[in-house]
Amino acid sequence: MSPPIFHMIHGAPDPVAPFSHAVESDGWVFLTGQMPFAGTANDSPYPEGIEAQTRQVMANLSRVLEGCALSLADVLVCRVYLTHFEEDYAAMNAVYEGYFAPGRRPARTCIGVSGLARGARIEIDMLARRSQAS
Repeated sequence: MSPPIFHMIHGAPDPVAPFSHAVESDGWVFLTGQMPFAGTANDSPYPEGIEAQTRQVMANLSRVLEGCALSLADVLVCRVYLTHFEEDYAAMNAVYEGYFAPGRRPARTCIGVSGLARGARIEIDMLARRSQAS
């Protein structure tokens, strides 16, 4: 087993708590949940509405993946957290599904929660796997 690599990605939003953007071990890359910050400062404003917040979270996660020399095609599992589950579930799915090719969508869990950092409506974390060729 290789020692873990703790990734802090330049250009990704600053963490809201003491954690790494991603941690890698033996080709497995665990991405910390991203918030919909529009900038890199963790006090940047969130875009309005679940569609825009979902797009921003996916952009932030893509930045972290790119910083680890990975892409959304390497993602195996996602967990989605929604503070307004009933209200936002369908609209979030309409945006989310565009990021993954049909037949190549990661396993996913979607959870309704009572609150997220800084009042976000959505947070998504991911598990990716580096291919053996990487």
